[in-house]
Amino acid sequence: MSSEILILATAFAVCAVMGPFLIPFLHRIKFGQSIRGCGPARHQKKSGTPTMGGIMMIVAVIVALALGGEWTPQVIIALVLLLGHGVIGFIDDYIKVVMKRNLGLTAKQKFFMQFVLAGAFVYYAESHGASTQVWVPAVNIWLDLGWGYYVLAFLLLVGTTNAVNLTDGLDGLVSFVSLPVTMAFAIIAMGNNGLSGFAYALTGACLGFLLFNRYPAKVFMGDTGSLALGGGIAALALLTKTELLLILLGGVYVAEAASVIIQVTYFKLTHGKRIFRMSPLHHHFELGGWRETKVVAAFTTISVVLAVLSVALYVYMVTANLANNF
Repeated sequence: MSSEILILATAFAVCAVMGPFLIPFLHRIKFGQSIRGCGPARHQKKSGTPTMGGIMMIVAVIVALALGGEWTPQVIIALVLLLGHGVIGFIDDYIKVVMKRNLGLTAKQKFFMQFVLAGAFVYYAESHGASTQVWVPAVNIWLDLGWGYYVLAFLLLVGTTNAVNLTDGLDGLVSFVSLPVTMAFAIIAMGNNGLSGFAYALTGACLGFLLFNRYPAKVFMGDTGSLALGGGIAALALLTKTELLLILLGGVYVAEAASVIIQVTYFKLTHGKRIFRMSPLHHHFELGGWRETKVVAAFTTISVVLAVLSVALYVYMVTANLANNF
């Protein structure tokens, strides 16, 4: 436990030290966020706030693991997924900020890069004889999906990274919402080939980033940070065999992504009608009159409750399985 606390503290400290240097540097090279006109009007004042702050989070995770982590194959593949998605996010941010193309990478380009990363996980799983079984939390049974498991792994990686990315829309929102998720994984992954340390590194990085990203934000993590964070969380779910539990644990991410899918589908089917005032879901509440800080507090509270329920369900499963073995 002491090494894991060291990992958390190191990741936090790296962000705390990097922030005062990285943020002015991003200002000087004019890596400022461009706010789209279709968003809430009050967000226009955020235009020019430095982005790509996720760089400090990625560095924090690497340094923390280098100093106190276990470099097991599972930790390495988790880091590959985090770094790989961080690179995709960095390219996307660079195109938006430097090349002044607001939409960044096309959907096809992102999909191809994410497919390559999913392939890296499949290769790892195959070469290390990973189980193709998945735990179904609601009924506490294991199902062997065979090759279908790799389809699930791909969908989970793509879905999680994009859902976390969609949640990154208000000051501090995705970091606050992710803290209960990473802490839950730190508990779930205890004794699991160093993965608990990886989860603690993510927790420390989120905490450290909040020093500069809480309202009013001095820096945004950008796609560099949100895709990397999503990749790390997806890796934890895949490597701890809690793929389906992530639906509950990451319920806020699921709601954010679902709101976009529902809104776009309904808009097309009804030729212009909307269910939500705006999607993702946090903007719906903003346009309903909620302060930004109130939305963040509410979503964070929900994430904490879902994390507690998820850990309780996981502990119940472990306890029940142990009892059945005696």
